[in-house]
Amino acid sequence: MSEELLINVSPVETRVALVENGVVQELHIERSHGKGYVGNIYKGKVVRVLPGMQAAFVEIGLARTAFIHASDMAETDDDEGRRGEVPDIRALVREGQTLLVQVSKDPIGTKGARLTTNLSLSSRYLVYMPNSAHIGVSTRIDDDAERQRLRGQVESLAEEAGVSGGFILRTVAEGVGADELRNDIDFLQKLWLDFQDKCTNAPVPSAIHTDMPLFLRALRDLARAPIEKIRVDSRMSWTQMREFATSYYPELVDLIECYSGERPLLDLYGVEDEIARALDTRVPLKSNGYLIVEQTEAMTTVDVNTGAFVGRRNLEETIFKTNMEAASAIVRQLRLRNLGGIIILDFIDMKDPEHERQVLRTLEKALEKDHAKTSITGVSELGLVEMTRKRTRESLGQMLCEPCPLCSGRGLVKSAETVCYEIFREILREARAYDNDKFLVLASQLVVDRLLDEEAAYVADLEAFIGRTIEFQVESLFTQEQYDIVLV
Repeated sequence: MSEELLINVSPVETRVALVENGVVQELHIERSHGKGYVGNIYKGKVVRVLPGMQAAFVEIGLARTAFIHASDMAETDDDEGRRGEVPDIRALVREGQTLLVQVSKDPIGTKGARLTTNLSLSSRYLVYMPNSAHIGVSTRIDDDAERQRLRGQVESLAEEAGVSGGFILRTVAEGVGADELRNDIDFLQKLWLDFQDKCTNAPVPSAIHTDMPLFLRALRDLARAPIEKIRVDSRMSWTQMREFATSYYPELVDLIECYSGERPLLDLYGVEDEIARALDTRVPLKSNGYLIVEQTEAMTTVDVNTGAFVGRRNLEETIFKTNMEAASAIVRQLRLRNLGGIIILDFIDMKDPEHERQVLRTLEKALEKDHAKTSITGVSELGLVEMTRKRTRESLGQMLCEPCPLCSGRGLVKSAETVCYEIFREILREARAYDNDKFLVLASQLVVDRLLDEEAAYVADLEAFIGRTIEFQVESLFTQEQYDIVLV
């Protein structure tokens, strides 16, 4: 399997695409006027404590007040992040208190940023937790001997460097030697000392530490084996990336290329088309089946349909083949669209338990490549698969789109027929309340066309009933749902 990292940098935004075997798997976008906040550390002030919610609001200088839960002020106990009993929020903070906090989840929709007091700083192979004494290993490193080796090595290197605090070894640390880990520990120690110096005299609220720009974070977080090439279309960014890689990730230096072709880099790999398709609700499958992906504030649902695919043998074979293809396609869509939170997968019902197991296994296998943390259940009694995917930033749709001004985000507009009947009811109300000569109806072209055609007979009956004439005028600026009735 070949992997490439494509980085498009412009003054207004940076876009990163992870491509596997020529197919886009992940997209990351950062705009200069709306950068993400995850990983940033702030000196904030508690403005309100909510005992009933076990939470508090913290002012950190963003547009919306941020939010911290009591559970995000307690240290984790093991690699999986399980926590003990959560104390009362009133025992942890008080209004007016100054607090050092880190953003764990960007503001999404109407919600403010989610915070934690468990501060952490990231490097290539390690996450440093200055307020913890725990050394953990990513659960994706499943070899027990390797887990023990890495844990022991970090313990001895940290002791040798005189570094206190805890560490988590990231997935990419699997197989690395002592020199690489030592470099990361030195880097994180310097970062922490700089942070402490800044913190001393910083005002409240203020940002103490901000994460690197996206094109450098891509080197840290996405450029891992089996990456073969890293292409960037900005010479300035290319220089910064090579300098950064030389200092911290020398094995990546020779992989970083500056793209200078006439055709835009993302066009060359079809990424622009992929972005456009990722905003559609319907996703075609090669078998002629399709997915319907719908995101709401509460959850995301994915519905699998056979479409025109009828199979060659029988219905059960058709369903199984469609579900198997859909399992891999769903994971790609989750990564591509950055969908998180609660996700409900509605596969086509399967009678054979072995088919169910194979589909779930395919789903789990595909999720192993996902950088985000995921959790999946079996098939429920209703035939649904429930899963969660860690959400730390807005989805692709939330970042690139806004609610439709015509339907206010419903995804539907009232039909011309419905609007006509609303107009009739309004005319009847106005006719009872006012003594005028006639009514002038201002509406969109489609509504007026229907009033003069399909509804013409009813308009004539209405005129006879109220004893007044009704005239119509097209208002080109009106949407289909808008209309106005003028008394003449």
